[in-house]
Amino acid sequence: MSTLRLLTLWCVVGLLLAFAAAQTANIDLPPGAMQNKAHTACTTCHDAHIIVQQRLGKAAWGKEVDKMVKWGAILDSADRDSLIEYLSTSFPVDKPPYADQRSARKH
Repeated sequence: MSTLRLLTLWCVVGLLLAFAAAQTANIDLPPGAMQNKAHTACTTCHDAHIIVQQRLGKAAWGKEVDKMVKWGAILDSADRDSLIEYLSTSFPVDKPPYADQRSARKH
């Protein structure tokens, strides 16, 4: 593959990634005492959209947090239980599914 084609391909991929990031930029975690810690621990590797679409119980959030810490999420062990409480309260099993407001159609 020529250098020009490879450069063009990388530019297209970069533009697509930038577009995808812009689409999720308006999604944020709910306010709360652990919002900043959640940003630090979670959104370093993925955007908030991955979190806000989840509907998990407290035990499942605990497993998810532990898995992410094993994968490298930065979280002080003293904050673990508070983060799980924040996530399980903000995104519980019985909360209605996430609906992206940008894609919701007006009737």
